[in-house]
Amino acid sequence: ASAPRVPPLWGGYGEAGGEVLSLPHATTPAPTTLQLSAEFLYAPPMVQSVQQIADDFSYLEDWEDRYKHVIELGRALPVMPDALKTASTKVNGCASQVWIHSRVIDTPEGRKLALVGDSDALIVKGLIAIAFAIFEPLTVDGVVKQDAAAFFGELGLSEHLTPQRSNGLASMVKRIKADAAVALASA
Repeated sequence: ASAPRVPPLWGGYGEAGGEVLSLPHATTPAPTTLQLSAEFLYAPPMVQSVQQIADDFSYLEDWEDRYKHVIELGRALPVMPDALKTASTKVNGCASQVWIHSRVIDTPEGRKLALVGDSDALIVKGLIAIAFAIFEPLTVDGVVKQDAAAFFGELGLSEHLTPQRSNGLASMVKRIKADAAVALASA
């Protein structure tokens, strides 16, 4: 049987949607289209682009305000269903609890990752949101090639995060890139 089709909830990819590929760490069976729309709602790419995030950071001069903005970005993340919070979606190497679930979707631009994630720490949820803003607009090939660390450096996050948070952020990026590499290899 072929993979279910993503309903037009994904945003802008046409009535037919795109095919979905579950990645190896996903332990839940591929949901039906009805389940996708009801339980596994993948939002369109972040409301804020990486450019908007960078602009906001340049406007906010105080780091306390920047941290508050990161937390607000995390609060805007779509809710990750508890069914997806499994040992296989948990990101190792993070001081906080972090889960990232990826699905590969065929779009007119090429294969892309639809990402959903969560954390028990508000600041980490914001870092997840920034990572998703970087990676979701890209094809899987672009995800593999993207230098996310450079963008985090431009924002000043590299120097203002604790070593544990920096390691966790690197683990999140590594997980997303690994998922993209698997999708690229299966193309």
